[in-house]
Amino acid sequence: MSTEKNFDRWFFQKENLHEEKERPFFDVGEIWFCALGANIGFEQDGMGEKFLRPAVILRKFNNEVLWIVPLTKNQKSGPYYFQFSFEEGMISSAILSQLRLIDSKRLMYHKGNIKDVDFDKLKAKLRDLLA
Repeated sequence: MSTEKNFDRWFFQKENLHEEKERPFFDVGEIWFCALGANIGFEQDGMGEKFLRPAVILRKFNNEVLWIVPLTKNQKSGPYYFQFSFEEGMISSAILSQLRLIDSKRLMYHKGNIKDVDFDKLKAKLRDLLA
């Protein structure tokens, strides 16, 4: 069963991001809605008109490049997920297996911050996954 993806619309938006978008100021531990796009197969997609998905900023290499871990509202458990809450009454799952490097031009707007204790746990679980 295949789901319809609008690669043409994403390509147009991606081209605009590359050419027009300015890079925002960001920091580690922040949660941003990112333009992740329409991706191949089981890679995590962005949603809606702008192909956005929330993500935790895991590592800032410089003002241009960072590692993110995408989030989902679906409560998932197991070695590839980390559940936490950054908004009252809502659980998010970090999709550890979808860790990716992005350009900061993909950052659209800041949504919140992960608590320090949760961020430390997320990093430890990711370390275990990568070891």
